[in-house]
Amino acid sequence: MASTETTAKDSDGGDLAGLEAGLDALETVHTGRRPLRQTLREKVLPPFVAVALVLAVWQALVSFEIVDDPTKLPSPGAVWDVLHQAWLQGELLGYIWTSVSRGLLGFFFALLIGTPLGLLVARVKVIRAAIGPILSGLQSLPSVAWVPPAVIWLGLNNSMMYAVILLGAVPSIANGLVSGVSQVPPLFLRAGRTLGATGLKGTWHIVLPAALPGYVAGLKQGWAFSWRSLMAAEIIASFPDLGIGLGQLLENGRNASDMAMVFEAILLILTVGIAIDLLIFSPLERWVLRSRGLLVKS
Repeated sequence: MASTETTAKDSDGGDLAGLEAGLDALETVHTGRRPLRQTLREKVLPPFVAVALVLAVWQALVSFEIVDDPTKLPSPGAVWDVLHQAWLQGELLGYIWTSVSRGLLGFFFALLIGTPLGLLVARVKVIRAAIGPILSGLQSLPSVAWVPPAVIWLGLNNSMMYAVILLGAVPSIANGLVSGVSQVPPLFLRAGRTLGATGLKGTWHIVLPAALPGYVAGLKQGWAFSWRSLMAAEIIASFPDLGIGLGQLLENGRNASDMAMVFEAILLILTVGIAIDLLIFSPLERWVLRSRGLLVKS
C-alpha cells in the first residue's frame, strides 16, 4: 500500500514537473540574433523590389508612349535630374528642413496640448460629454479647411502654419489617449486605489502606462494629420518670407507647369513621411508591444 502511494506521488510530481517545464518553454523568449542574410531577405529586399516595380512600370509608360506627353508624366530620369540639380545648388536640404522643422515643432506643441486634454476628456465625465463629440468632429474635418481662417486671424507667417498643425493634430492625439484610457481594465484601477495610487499618482503610474498602446496609435495618427496640415498650409498660403518648404515647392511646380518639379515635391513629401514613421513611431510602437509581450524580439 505504501509502495502504491509512493508511486502515485512520484507520478504526480513528474506530471507537475513536466507541466512546469512546458510552461517555462512557452514563456522563454528566444533572443538569438537573426542572420544578416535573413534580415536582408525579409526586411530590406521587399521594399526595394516594390520600388523597382513602380519605377519599371513608370518608365514603361513613358518609353512605350502609353503616356506620350512629358508635361503630364515625366520620366524617372527627368525627375532625378531635377532632384540632382537641387542638390548641387544646395537647395534640396533647405526644402526638406523648412518643412520638417515646422512639422516636428508643431507636433511637439500638439503633444503638449493634446495629452492633458485627452486625460481630462477621458477621466472627467462632464468634460467627456461636452467635448468628446467635438473632438471626434474636429478629427474628421479636413485640415485644409483651417488654412483660410488661420491666414485671416494670424496673417502669412509661421504662427499660421503652427496653428493649422495644432488644429489638425491635437484632436487625433487626444482621441487616441481617450481610446487608450477607455480600454484600461477596471481591475487595474481598483488595484491601484488599493495600493494608494489615486489622483495624479494613479494617472501617472496606472492609467498612462496601461493606455500606452492607444496613446501611441494616437501619436502616430497625430503626426500624419500634422504633416498633411502643414503641406496644405504651405500649398495654399505661400509667401516668400516663409521660405520654400515641400508644399511651396509643389505649388511652384504647378504654377510653372513643371511636372518634374511636381513629382520631385511629391517624392520628397512621401520620403519624409516614411522616414519619420520608420525612425520614430515604428520603433516606439514595437517597444510598447514588446514590453507587453505582444511582440517577440527575434
